[in-house]
Amino acid sequence: MLFKRVKIRSYGVGLYFRDGEFQRLLTKGRYRLFDPLWKVRVDVVSQREPLITHDKLDVIVKSGALTDVAEVVDLKDYERALVWIEGRFTHVLPPGLCAYWTGFKDVRIEVIDAREVRLQHGDLKTIVRSPYAEQMLDICSVERNHVGVSFQDGDYVETLAPGQYAFWKNVADSKVVEVDMREQALDVAGQEIMTADKVTLRMNALVTYRIIDARKAVTVTDGAKQSLYREAQLALRAVVGTRDLDSFLTDKDAVTNEFEEQVRQRAGELGLEVVSVGVRDVILPGDMKDLMNKVTEAKKAAEANLIFRREETAAMRSQANTAKLLADNPTLMRLRELEVLERVATTGNLNVVLGEKGLADRVVNLL
Repeated sequence: MLFKRVKIRSYGVGLYFRDGEFQRLLTKGRYRLFDPLWKVRVDVVSQREPLITHDKLDVIVKSGALTDVAEVVDLKDYERALVWIEGRFTHVLPPGLCAYWTGFKDVRIEVIDAREVRLQHGDLKTIVRSPYAEQMLDICSVERNHVGVSFQDGDYVETLAPGQYAFWKNVADSKVVEVDMREQALDVAGQEIMTADKVTLRMNALVTYRIIDARKAVTVTDGAKQSLYREAQLALRAVVGTRDLDSFLTDKDAVTNEFEEQVRQRAGELGLEVVSVGVRDVILPGDMKDLMNKVTEAKKAAEANLIFRREETAAMRSQANTAKLLADNPTLMRLRELEVLERVATTGNLNVVLGEKGLADRVVNLL
């Protein structure tokens, strides 16, 4: 009863305390410790689990007993540590005191300065796949054909290419805004615009654009697409409102070009590039549509009448020229008579026999 017996296996370590004070480490073997007053305590721990967890770890570390048998790290508030056991990443250490046994398993601890808020590491993909990584890291991915605009404490830091990124928690307020860099279409639909001559048109326009400056696109305005939509509305109203209906309908290309110029200028200030702009539909009011149809019908009727009169005049002029030519040439007149008789003969059972001079005249008079 005066001795405490302790057995330490090959993978174990004994933490020897007397009267609450740490004394030393006990390695493999059997021990008989004199303890008449029950003041001896030996906590046997296994090195198969490298992390040393003990309520008096600071006392044990301060004694120097762990110098050759364990890896000790005391992390400041701005430090974090990456732990690798047997060549495999296991977890991230927060600020504080930690110790790992090194005698049974290979332990590697990499201390990181977390004031560099973004974690850049050759094994980043392995680190973020750890089930414990999200406890210490904010992890985000930037998709293909996108970029990420990175901010820390509200200040712009950098623009990130597609890929996976990690930022230390509780160091700075980190935020990544993902921006789509692909070409996009903006449909400006259902705009009711009054022309200079007080005709209300309903118009649809299409603006195709892409983002060329991601930082400007997310910092100049709270929504680049919505801002471009509003600018397109105002530009279309400004261009159409200065023209009357006739000039608008007869020169749509000029309207489109002026509209595109105004939208392109404002888009550049938002970090956007306009690829193309077009007025897709122009819808007239019902009564104006009927009136325009009547005007168009009247114009076409007038054009048709003019063409008919022109052709009639040409025909009469041709007949007058023919009559003059026949009057001046009796032989030609004779041939003409024969042609007429031939056409008459072909229309029925009429046989004509021509003989002496003047017989044709008598036959024509007879007919």
